[in-house]
Amino acid sequence: MHETVIEPAAGDDGDKAAGTLEVRRQQALLKTGALQNAILTSANFSIIATDEKGIIQLFNVGAERMLGYRATEVVNRIRPSDIHDPEEVTARARALSLELDTPITPGFEALAFKASRGIEDVYELTYLRKDGSRFPAIVSITALRDDFGDIIGYLLIGTDNSVRKQAELDLHKAMSIAEKANLAKSDFLSSMSHELRTPLSAILGFAQLIESGSPQPTPSQKRSLDQILKAGWYLLDLINEILDLSLIESGRLSLSPEPVLLADVMHECQTMVEPQARQRRIHVSFPQMAVPHIVKADRTRVKQVLINLLSNAIKYNRPGGTVVVTCAARAPGRIRICVEDTGEGLSPADIAQLFQPFNRLGQAATTEEGTGIGLVVSKRLVELMGGVIGVESKVGKGSVFWIELNLTEPQPAVSVVETSALARKTGEADARLRTLLYVEDNPANLMLVEDLIGRRADIQLLIARDGSRGIEIARASQPDAILMDINLPGINGIEALGILAADPVTAHIPVVALSANAMPRDIEKGLHAGFFRYLTKPIKVNEFMDTLDLALNLAQSASARTGVPKP
Repeated sequence: MHETVIEPAAGDDGDKAAGTLEVRRQQALLKTGALQNAILTSANFSIIATDEKGIIQLFNVGAERMLGYRATEVVNRIRPSDIHDPEEVTARARALSLELDTPITPGFEALAFKASRGIEDVYELTYLRKDGSRFPAIVSITALRDDFGDIIGYLLIGTDNSVRKQAELDLHKAMSIAEKANLAKSDFLSSMSHELRTPLSAILGFAQLIESGSPQPTPSQKRSLDQILKAGWYLLDLINEILDLSLIESGRLSLSPEPVLLADVMHECQTMVEPQARQRRIHVSFPQMAVPHIVKADRTRVKQVLINLLSNAIKYNRPGGTVVVTCAARAPGRIRICVEDTGEGLSPADIAQLFQPFNRLGQAATTEEGTGIGLVVSKRLVELMGGVIGVESKVGKGSVFWIELNLTEPQPAVSVVETSALARKTGEADARLRTLLYVEDNPANLMLVEDLIGRRADIQLLIARDGSRGIEIARASQPDAILMDINLPGINGIEALGILAADPVTAHIPVVALSANAMPRDIEKGLHAGFFRYLTKPIKVNEFMDTLDLALNLAQSASARTGVPKP
């Protein structure tokens, strides 16, 4: 029996393949149609298509939902610019006209200007609903072209931007509230600083007067004075540290980065800490810098940080111990300053808590004074100056605190040379009696300065108790220098300074501010206003006298240059 095998016709395989391709094509068309339908019927996006003149030809479900119009109300009737905020449309046309130096008509031409030039544009616009209400939208506009590249219409796809705009508005309000709170905090801190410094100025000022007065205080009185001064300066340091920390945390601490010669700062620090070290029998050694290292930092703040590290190294050292300061270049453009002590050292657990505010690591029970703020402030200051602070320590062996700062190139310091030359004249004999005008309303401060000037046979003191009277006396008496409080009745010290500077009769007189307004922004504001120097209360007698001599010598030099004697 023979099997009969039926072979397929030669064209059957081709027919099957063709059938498969057709099925796929139909499926693709259906899928494309479904996608197009989904887009056109989407309630989340407004899709508006226009002809080449900008007349609406397509208005999808999303556009109906967002704008409140039915498609039949707008198709072949209006342009998209007709349902936008007219002020925005006009402003856009005006901006384009200025940019292109050619008039652009407000309306759809301005709206589609970039799209018509082949640039797909995205606008933040305000749509107008049929009921007259408004809402912000983000709209992209694209030109539609035929096979020859000619524009046949425009496609506008938009989405409601109300949620984001509301979030931005809420954020702006929150930032405004925070800004006002920060400003109120700063004003409060400035006020508190002034109120605390004013009585402290009297305490420390008169204590310094008695200490250095004649006859010399008895040993018992000297011990009492030492305690008053020690407590007073400690309280002042505490006020300064708390204010610094508050300013840093509120982001309002201003720094003045400049090239700073490290050797000069080291010398100043050495002079300041040596008395404390001698008292505790601690030997402190500083590096001899063969190469001048210049850092980019705020000079005052660098000194503040180093003094804090040195004071801690002395304070928490063992009797007869040592403190060694070293400097070494680190990575290119950086220098590390180390302060090494021979104290008890710190455990890893202590180091982990070291830079927390008010944490004294068990030292609160000792007789050593401290707040636990200094290191926190130092860390923040170093970081604000672009540096790093750290510590290495072993229990029983001592600690090494270090800071790294950025190096910079030296700059000419003509003004420093001139100031130094002027300072060298301090104390030179002057046959003529010089006159100082002090404008102050606080009786205790007046009494303190009267007593200080009473020790200077070469200075005659004039007094005014308000700004207006101070200006009158300055014009009439032509003093060599003026000492000015800031918070005065009537016009304040800065306003009085402005009047004096604007008057040719008094403009040449150096005016020194002496104020309990000691916040950095207060000092910066005063120096910017034109004060020769800005001293803060409580008065440091040596600093006060040195500044006074600088101002008087400046006046003397100016008089010698002009050849016009003082009346």
